[in-house]
Amino acid sequence: MQQGAEGLTAVEDEGPRLYRKVILRIIPFIFVCYVLNYIDRVNVSFAKLQFKDDLGLTDASYGLGVGLFYVGYVLFEVPSNLVLQKIGARKTIMRIMCLWGLISMAMALVTTPMQFYLARILLGAAEAGFFPGVIVYLTLWFPDHMRGRIMSYFVLAIAAAGTVGGPISGLIMQHLGGLLGLKSWQWLFLIEGMLPLALGIAALFVLDDRPGDARWLSRQEQEFLTAKLSVRGQNESHTGFQAFVTALGKPMLWIATLGYFSVTWAGMVLNFWAPTIIQRSGVTNVLNVGLLSAVPYVIGAAGMLVFGYHSDRRLERHWHFFVAVFAAGAAAIAIAFSLWSPALSLACLALLAIGYLSAVALFWTIPTGFLSEKESPGSIAFISSAGQIGSLLAPVLFGYVSDRTGNLTMGACLVALVLFMGGAAVVSLKSFAKTGKSRS
Repeated sequence: MQQGAEGLTAVEDEGPRLYRKVILRIIPFIFVCYVLNYIDRVNVSFAKLQFKDDLGLTDASYGLGVGLFYVGYVLFEVPSNLVLQKIGARKTIMRIMCLWGLISMAMALVTTPMQFYLARILLGAAEAGFFPGVIVYLTLWFPDHMRGRIMSYFVLAIAAAGTVGGPISGLIMQHLGGLLGLKSWQWLFLIEGMLPLALGIAALFVLDDRPGDARWLSRQEQEFLTAKLSVRGQNESHTGFQAFVTALGKPMLWIATLGYFSVTWAGMVLNFWAPTIIQRSGVTNVLNVGLLSAVPYVIGAAGMLVFGYHSDRRLERHWHFFVAVFAAGAAAIAIAFSLWSPALSLACLALLAIGYLSAVALFWTIPTGFLSEKESPGSIAFISSAGQIGSLLAPVLFGYVSDRTGNLTMGACLVALVLFMGGAAVVSLKSFAKTGKSRS
């Protein structure tokens, strides 16, 4: 026993080195998976530049197709995470990635608006559970005080997807049209749907469900990592489903859901309308649109890392989140008045990216702080799926308002209003948590 205690003490002295080891093992693989996830989800925004006429889509019907992705996503998010709790992250991530790769490739076969709508629903069902599943997975490896940075590293994949996805999509759209009788947007879906199949299988060999399962860690390292995790309010007699039902009775869970609902509205503008905004500002070449669409993500990534680092140093999440969504809302309004200048439009999109990416990374440090380990899988999936109702409503309403008014102004103001409401909701959680502590 003495020898074991000495071993743990030695490992604790090497704590920073050990966490670097864990980060290098887990984060790059998860990062690449999420890059592909995001590219497969938003490459429709580039395909739209050419397939809109082929399929007979208007801005409103395109917005409907974008939003229908979240029907399947919302329906299967919670079941997927409850299954993850039983079978582990490795098998869950493999299943999700293989399914979404196949359906993304099948998008190349759509010929009518109805087929487009169906494919988007199926793609959402296939991808359901990936993001909240990874959030839960990371909480099983990293303690509270590290999660601002860790979530930032993970969410950085959104920026990377926007940075590399735009130019790659632009190149495919520019040069592959007509090859083997396929149109450029068909090649886009085929090429960007292949890699998830390989990585899904690789997940079985690269990932381990918990520190205790990792053969690349010594026994002392496994025990050290497990001991550092903050697990509160556990009731081992409850199943994961029972714990989830109990969590639904917490007002904090519903308030947090409203906060995440708002963030998805900013993501809708950045991920699905940025190419159109750049094009309407005066950039007509599709390759240039793809290249310029990467700029906001690069700037947004840098801003997000600063937010995450500062939040960890101050151990404060709620006001950091509020500042992020306020910046995103202000940028959304500014975009509507900047379409006369490509440079100004890009600057506004960059501010929107900083606010959006920072808000996503910071948000997930908040519910993981008040949920127990057994409550987390179902509850985090619930927040994600209910919040994604915003991703269903936002593009439909934004596209409808744009069609009716002939500009983006009213739609941008609506986005900003929702963001400001979500920011206020999350700040209210801070006082709610203080009240709960004082009562206990």
